[in-house]
Amino acid sequence: MTLTVNRMNIRINPDYKKVIARFFNTGDERSLNLINRVSQMKNEEVEVLLKNVFTEFSKRYRDIKTVFLKHFHLIKHLLAQPEQDALIDMKKLLIGSYFTMEYSIEAAALFNPSIVEDPDQAGAGVGQKKVIVSFRATGESHISSIVFKEGLLDENGVIHFEPTGRFMGEGKVIELKKDNKATLEELMSQMVIPEGILPSIYDQLPETFSYKEIEAVLKKALLRIESTKDRNRIKFDILSMVNTSYELQFSPDSLLSERVIFPVTRTEKNGIEDARFVKFAEEDGSFTYIATYTAYDGSYILPQLIVTKDFCHFKIAPLHGKAAINKNLALFPRKVNGQYLMLSRIDGMNNYIMFSDDLYLWEEAQLLQKPKYPWEFVQIGNAGSPIETEKGWLVITHGVGAMRKYCLGASLFDLNDPTVEIGRLKEPLLVPNEDERDGYVPNVVYSCGSIIHRDKLIIPYAVSDYASSFATVSVTELLDEILSN
Repeated sequence: MTLTVNRMNIRINPDYKKVIARFFNTGDERSLNLINRVSQMKNEEVEVLLKNVFTEFSKRYRDIKTVFLKHFHLIKHLLAQPEQDALIDMKKLLIGSYFTMEYSIEAAALFNPSIVEDPDQAGAGVGQKKVIVSFRATGESHISSIVFKEGLLDENGVIHFEPTGRFMGEGKVIELKKDNKATLEELMSQMVIPEGILPSIYDQLPETFSYKEIEAVLKKALLRIESTKDRNRIKFDILSMVNTSYELQFSPDSLLSERVIFPVTRTEKNGIEDARFVKFAEEDGSFTYIATYTAYDGSYILPQLIVTKDFCHFKIAPLHGKAAINKNLALFPRKVNGQYLMLSRIDGMNNYIMFSDDLYLWEEAQLLQKPKYPWEFVQIGNAGSPIETEKGWLVITHGVGAMRKYCLGASLFDLNDPTVEIGRLKEPLLVPNEDERDGYVPNVVYSCGSIIHRDKLIIPYAVSDYASSFATVSVTELLDEILSN
C-alpha cells in the first residue's frame, strides 16, 4: 500500500494532578461515629482545623465550601433533626470535609479519543477549524469518565490545544428521572421468569421508583433462583428496562477542559467507556452533538447516549431494543432514507448496521462486514461514526489480529444504501509502531472518531490504552486506495 499516514509529534499523557472531589462514604456505623467526634469538638478547635483544610485544598477547587456542604447533606440523614439543627455552619463544613476524597480522574490512562467540530467557531482564521476532543479518562479502580480538550486545526491540519483549566469538576445533576411501575410491568410481561417471582417484585415496588430502589427489591426477590448465573442474567435483563436517564449542567463560566462527565447512575458506576461523539444534522438544519458510550456497572454493560447542543448541558439516557447490545455503537451523522442508522458489533466479532425510527429504540440489525484480512481475523468493528464524503460513507475501522494486536483500517459504503460495501483497505491504515506498543493494554491503536479538514483526515487515536496521539492522511488518496480494492 502506497498510502502515506503522518503521525503528529503530539503525545497526550494522563495527568495524575487532575482531581475531582468525590463523596467518601465509610458506611453508616463508621459515619455516625465520625459525625459524633466532630460534633463534640469545641468551636475553637473546629475553626482552626477547618481553616487548615481550606488552606490546603481550596486552591485546587473553584468552590470547596459548596463541595463540603453538598457532602454533609448526603450524610446528615444519620442524625435526628434536632441534632442537625444544633450544628453550627463550621461543623457542617468540617463534617463535609471528612466525607470528601480526592479522585485522580486520569491516574491510570487518557485514551480512546474522538473529535468533532466546535459549535463555536468564533476566533478561527481562514483555513482553520476549532475542534473538541473527548477522551476516556481512567483513574483508581479503573473507573472511567469523559473529559475534553479544546483545540484548533490549522491550515496544515496540525492540532493546537488550548491550555487546560485548573479546576476540574463534575456537572450538577439537574434531573434524575424515576421509573413508573405500570410501565415496567408491561415490559416485564414479555419476559420468561420462574413462577412466583414477578408478584414478589411488584408487591415491593412503589408506584414510582429509582434504580437503587428496584435493585434492592430484586436482590431479595431473586434469591429463590438457585443458579447464580440465571439470577444475575434476569437481574440485568430487568434493570436494563429501568429508566436511567439524567441531565447534567456545568457552570457556563467553567472551561470545557474542566468539565468531567463522571458516573452518576448505578448502571455506569464502574465506568463511562469509549464515547463516540458525532455532529448530527437534524432535519430542520440545526445540529446536535450525540455520543454513544458503554455504561459498565462492574458486571454488565449497557449502551447509552449523550446529547448536547453546547457541551455545557448534557442529556444522558439508555438505548433500548434487542439490537442495542454489546459495545462499539456509532451513530451516522444524519438520517439516511428517513431513518437513524448506527454501526454496532452485536456478536463481538462482526460489523453490523442498525436501522430505527426512534433514536433510543433499536430492534433491527443487519450484518455489514466480517473479518476478511489476517490483521482483522479476530474481530472487526468501527473506530467512530461514519464520515460523509462525495464517494461514500467513510468508516474508519479497527481490526484485531494475532497476539491481540489492534490496528486501524478503512472502508467505504454507498451513500444511499450504506449496507453496500464499496471497498476496504487490504492493509491496515495505522498500526502500533515500536514507540506505541507498550502501555496499559500493549499493541493497540484505537480511535472513537475522526474528522475531515481541508482534504486531510485527522485521526485521534489511543496508544496502547494509556495515552493519545494524532495522525493524518490525505482523504483523496485514502478514498482512491479504498476504491482500487
